[in-house]
Amino acid sequence: MGINSESDIAANLQIGPTDQGMVRIYVEGTGVDLPLDFDPEEAEEIAEELMAAAEAAREIASGGKGGKPKGKPKR
Repeated sequence: MGINSESDIAANLQIGPTDQGMVRIYVEGTGVDLPLDFDPEEAEEIAEELMAAAEAAREIASGGKGGKPKGKPKR
């Protein structure tokens, strides 16, 4: 499954700090229980990538050039 593949899978997403000073992205769905921990700097990089992707998606939705988001490549 790629970034442009549609899916009927539903999941819950929670984001918050842990008591260990990490940022946790927690994904929960049918058969999925996935806690992902990042140090604050990594979390800020992820936030920047999300903002760039949101900006690119807005351009695409409005009929602009669109394309790949400006940001760091996926890890």
